[in-house]
Amino acid sequence: MSIEAEGTIAYQSFGMGVWALTTRDVTYELLDPPQELQQAGLSVKVMGQVRDDVMTIAMIGPVLEVNRFEILGV
Repeated sequence: MSIEAEGTIAYQSFGMGVWALTTRDVTYELLDPPQELQQAGLSVKVMGQVRDDVMTIAMIGPVLEVNRFEILGV
């Protein structure tokens, strides 16, 4: 399922650590996020695919594969 979401990047220290996008309604676990998105506190708009076929150790929310993104601020 394709989505567009705005939120804040967060680092979660589960296992080896995961990057997440926290929105008003849900937290997405980012699947192999680009280096530019690996900054806690970054405000972004992300376009991507929710991957129902991927399981993770952290299981903090739906897994989001980023296709495009826009940095809105820090």
